[in-house]
Amino acid sequence: MKALLQVEHLKKYFKTPKGTLHAVDDVSFSINQGEILGVVGESGCGKSTLGRTILHLTEATAGKIIFDGEDITVVKGRQLKELRRQMQMIFQDPFASLDPRKSIRETVEEPLNLYHLYPNRVERAAYVDKLMDTVGLTQRMGTCYPHELDGGRRQRAGIARALALNPRFIVCDEPVSALDVSIQAQILNLMQDLQEERGLTYLFITHDLSVVKHLATHILVMYLGHVVEYAQADELFENPLHPYTQALLSAVPVADIHAQRNRILLQGEISSPIDPKPGCRFAVRCLQSKEACFGNSPILREIRPEHFVSCGSCV
Repeated sequence: MKALLQVEHLKKYFKTPKGTLHAVDDVSFSINQGEILGVVGESGCGKSTLGRTILHLTEATAGKIIFDGEDITVVKGRQLKELRRQMQMIFQDPFASLDPRKSIRETVEEPLNLYHLYPNRVERAAYVDKLMDTVGLTQRMGTCYPHELDGGRRQRAGIARALALNPRFIVCDEPVSALDVSIQAQILNLMQDLQEERGLTYLFITHDLSVVKHLATHILVMYLGHVVEYAQADELFENPLHPYTQALLSAVPVADIHAQRNRILLQGEISSPIDPKPGCRFAVRCLQSKEACFGNSPILREIRPEHFVSCGSCV
């Protein structure tokens, strides 16, 4: 199967008064058409920066981004505008990502106006109605403003806006983390149905491993800008190899209160991502770390078929 998106040694650094912040550091992966790649890790690991860099909401420091066989690492102007039709984003906060001065109908219609699609007003209105119906919004909500809707309906409006240009690839930046649990399930089921019906490809960013277990075909685990493990979803949950992945999975809640839990409690201070020293960034918190872990930066290696790990102590 042909890869729709390939990311090669991607880096995104930010200048700060204290030094250079390595938000995304030498990240490589690929996503095939119609697949869902889950990106997980604790807050501050670079998940959102990775998604925003791929979409050129912030420009990469180094590395390559290849979309549908074309190098899009450096695109501007008309080429970037055309790329936006193929690549969209669903933001974490549905209230902050919607213009409070525009009604829901105007918000969904805006991309169509920017790209001069459906110039006939009747056809454009019919298309907007269809989009709203697809995401579960009634036509009467089209005249509402974001502050008049609950979080779930606002996120549905954000999804409708992302779908307006019929993209092939969507970055989902923790799209359900700001919602109530009952609403989360509805939005996740909606996104899964849309992915299957339209053949969409998702980069699904979340800190909730139970969510990616339900959705993703592959999972990428990040820690302080680095990829520490990458595998198919079932393989990662059955055979987590990196100590950080094992600790994350041990914290996933289970419904059975009598289930035997083997929680892995991480200790020690998190390393600074500003001008990091050579060596494994997880070593100071790792229960399996060795002396070599503090001197040599581990390389992502294939340990099992399609199972990659960046660790010197667990392989």
